[in-house]
Amino acid sequence: MSLSTITIEMIVGFFALFLLTKFLGKSQLSQLTPFDFISALFLGELVGNAMYDPDVPIGIILYTVTIWGILMYSLEILTQRSMKLRKFLEGSPSIIVRKGMIDRLQLKKNKLDINQLQDLLRQKGFFSLREVEYVILESNGEISVLPKSGYEPIKRMDVNLSLRSPTLPITLVLDGVLVEDNLRTAGVSKAWLEQELTKKNIATIQEVLYAEFKEGEELLIMGK
Repeated sequence: MSLSTITIEMIVGFFALFLLTKFLGKSQLSQLTPFDFISALFLGELVGNAMYDPDVPIGIILYTVTIWGILMYSLEILTQRSMKLRKFLEGSPSIIVRKGMIDRLQLKKNKLDINQLQDLLRQKGFFSLREVEYVILESNGEISVLPKSGYEPIKRMDVNLSLRSPTLPITLVLDGVLVEDNLRTAGVSKAWLEQELTKKNIATIQEVLYAEFKEGEELLIMGK
């Protein structure tokens, strides 16, 4: 295959994919679902292989992109008209934190662990689970957060409140396992933690799904 042929096919493939993206609309980029992601990978592989195969003419590349675009557009129209098909292909939102408590069954159903949940919350500006009332895992993998009353994004200076340096919350127990390094970082002992658990009628650390320490505040404990 000559360089001129490769160049022409790359230009044609580039503009064909560009037009397909414009045709399908911005929602394909801003609301990327797992199905959309896999479809994009498949189309890229399909066009890429065709471009570097000397036996595949430009017309076949254009035909491939056109058929794929028609299929994706038709599927988009069908999902807009059928709630059941939309739910089957795109999934539905899941409430993974309800009334300030982690819904462990929903976490397992969506293949999430607590570390991943904490990471998603930090990306939204919430560094402690005690700050959130509801967390909804959307169908595109992002989360929506409803903060608890008092944790809304209001500047303390606006209401003339005294300012104090913020402190990071420290995870002491994660899915029934004591995080000993964090215990030392928090400056508390295992005996103190067990005493706090006893106050909540929890006999062992293994019964705790999540426990969080934050200086100056009550220990946050969530049972399994």
